[in-house]
Amino acid sequence: MNRTISRNVSIISLSVLLAATIPVMHLNAQEKMTADEILEILTETMNPEQSHGIMTMTIVTSSGQERTFKYETFSKDKGDKSLMEYLEPQRVKGQTILMLNDANDIWTYFPRTKRVRKLATHAKKQKVEGSDFSYEDMGASDAFIEEYNARRLDNEKKEGRSCFKLELTRKAESNASYSRVMLWVDEENFIPLVVDYYHEDDPELREKQLVCHDVQLIEDIYTPMNCTMYNKLDNTYTKMEIIDITYSVELSDDLFTEMGMQR
Repeated sequence: MNRTISRNVSIISLSVLLAATIPVMHLNAQEKMTADEILEILTETMNPEQSHGIMTMTIVTSSGQERTFKYETFSKDKGDKSLMEYLEPQRVKGQTILMLNDANDIWTYFPRTKRVRKLATHAKKQKVEGSDFSYEDMGASDAFIEEYNARRLDNEKKEGRSCFKLELTRKAESNASYSRVMLWVDEENFIPLVVDYYHEDDPELREKQLVCHDVQLIEDIYTPMNCTMYNKLDNTYTKMEIIDITYSVELSDDLFTEMGMQR
């Protein structure tokens, strides 16, 4: 499987061309970009048309104990449909999670009982396998556009990179889990390098922080190979690492069904 990263190819090509031939114009164009425009490119970057990968998730407790899971992932329609199947450890091997409609619809399949269970709507806020990622965090991603109002702040450096800084405030009609989100987006590849999530009921209480690094260009798509979610309230964190990934794959819609979960 070839490694890949996700991004609108035409946008990448334009950015590279401008940077290489007309740097002043490129900088001026970036300075004039609105928060909504940056968020639109970020969403395209982080949501490829389809993908197939192998990942690990390591949960580290406040006492330093670790639990590691390995799973296979499938994604289609820019993340609107996603399926995770656990490969390790043995006790969860074969268990699958299906998320549709931006993780608003979630099903789980348990191979020991051969039963599929649909989770309640509020389950999207629950932790995945006790990790610091909720189902909503791992779901798809026009959520930032649909659920929040965006405002651009002064650019800042994060993780040694020049970044756009955005503040997202939850819309009145939204049922998103976070009242406010702060984003630091790499100016070059539009990958969110740092994301601060604020408590559902308190926009001043930082609940979690996501840090992404080791960004690689795979199949013309920028992909953060390592991401860590820090839970600032529980003093725990969860590391996710992409072992292998490809975006050049054809996935059947039948995979993203109750029958597909039991394949």
